[in-house]
Amino acid sequence: MIICQQKFMRRLLPGLIALALAGCAIGPVYERPQVATAAAYKELAGWTSAMPADASDRGDWWALFNDPVLDDLMLQVGSANNNVAAATAAYAQARSLVREQRAGLFPVVSLNGSARRTDSNGNSNSGSNNVSTSGSNNFQASIGATWEPDVWGRLSRAVDGADASAAASAADLASALLSARGELAINYFSVRQTDQQRRLLAQTIDAYQRTETVTQNRYQAGIAPKTDLLQAQTQLANAQADAAGLARTRTQFEHAIAVLVGRTPSDFTLASTDVVGMVPAFPVGVPSTLLQRRPDIAAAERRVAAANQQIGIAQAALYPSLNLSASYGSNARTVADLFSVSNSVWSLGLSAAQVLFNAGATRARISSADAAQDQAAARYRQVVLSAFQNVEDQLAATEVLGQQQLLRERASRAADEAETQVLNRYRAGQVGFTEVAAAQVTALNARRALAQNAGDRLNTAVALIQALGGGWQ
Repeated sequence: MIICQQKFMRRLLPGLIALALAGCAIGPVYERPQVATAAAYKELAGWTSAMPADASDRGDWWALFNDPVLDDLMLQVGSANNNVAAATAAYAQARSLVREQRAGLFPVVSLNGSARRTDSNGNSNSGSNNVSTSGSNNFQASIGATWEPDVWGRLSRAVDGADASAAASAADLASALLSARGELAINYFSVRQTDQQRRLLAQTIDAYQRTETVTQNRYQAGIAPKTDLLQAQTQLANAQADAAGLARTRTQFEHAIAVLVGRTPSDFTLASTDVVGMVPAFPVGVPSTLLQRRPDIAAAERRVAAANQQIGIAQAALYPSLNLSASYGSNARTVADLFSVSNSVWSLGLSAAQVLFNAGATRARISSADAAQDQAAARYRQVVLSAFQNVEDQLAATEVLGQQQLLRERASRAADEAETQVLNRYRAGQVGFTEVAAAQVTALNARRALAQNAGDRLNTAVALIQALGGGWQ
């Protein structure tokens, strides 16, 4: 009988292994969702459509601004930012889940052992040290293995799904790093823009104080009415109040930078400087394939792939589940006899299970997985369309701000010249102070608008770099 069983298992086992290795993957084959996009950007010619490829090297895009202080801060973001650290840990967790799912493809091997002593009254003491002349000992040792053949591809789809989720997590990490660095750059340039505004106001306050002195002298000499002096004092106080407000704004931007580099605001200070970041030149011939490096697009696409694997996993529940088990061990009354061949016992088994009725629960899970993939695909399409919108917006803003820069410079020069002429005419008694105040306010607004436009160009350059997934090199 034993010989017949051995022959049967020797014939059955190779067939089961072949079936498990050949297996058929249940579920739909994944295809990347199609997104309707234009062949070229409306705001810039020479661009083509893109596909996700976020593994491309982005380089140190912040180096385009040629600012050593910014370069140093960017390195600190990569190593000390807590949001980036959290994304890094999430990616490590996702990779661990991939290894866990992959382990399910292999057999589980276990080692078991036991010792039992039974007295003459039928009482037993497992592992007891008590000695009884009327009792008996029983020792057991065995090694066993269980394996679920991946006949329907459920386990391999679980591995592929976990791998796609890990890839999405890696893209989330890249997105967190890109976002943190982009936010740092914008806050940094906002600090520099605020410094420039404060320098302009400091120069204006000096000019207003000189004007107030002139008005005071003219009033005391009886040449000018007191309203001229009051206007000059009001103008000076407003400018000083604006300067105090800019100091508060700069402090807030500085605090934001401190948090981004993982430091407390009280331990971080960014020295003021006259250097303002250089606006990088945007190459007209850059293809839109750079858009494919956006990590949020890659993350969304890979979540669609993970959702597709879940459909196959759900559909595999419609088919029987198989399990192979094998064990080899020994049972003896003494430890010395435990390893005797005559006391050895082995077993080899196959089990199958099939759900016959669960009130449609399996079909409901399949429908749920289908809907989840449709949802992930819709989100992917929305991310892609939003990405094209972001690039179009920043391209348009780059073009307009470049034109405005030239006009702001022209307006500022004209306002400065008008201010000088009106002030000279006031000193000569040819005009009233109202004209002086109007000319000075106009000149100050023109200078501040010019500085604001320069800051907007830097921030737009950062936003365009982020929209493209990290630079255009």
